[in-house]
Amino acid sequence: MTRLLEKAFGEASMLTDVEQNVFAKWILDELHSEIKWQKAFAESEDALEKLADEALDERRLGKTTPLDANRL
Repeated sequence: MTRLLEKAFGEASMLTDVEQNVFAKWILDELHSEIKWQKAFAESEDALEKLADEALDERRLGKTTPLDANRL
């Protein structure tokens, strides 16, 4: 465990039991959420690459128009 993580857990240990449980649930939810995002992006890599290639082809063929931020 890193020193920074030890420090964070040390400070968290001074919270009330209820606050510690809320904090622990938040940490676990964040870790699980990150794992889900990594998996989703890994599984969509081929689709994203195909979409990027299509966009670049359309740009090369002049089928795109510049984005006008004032019209958003």
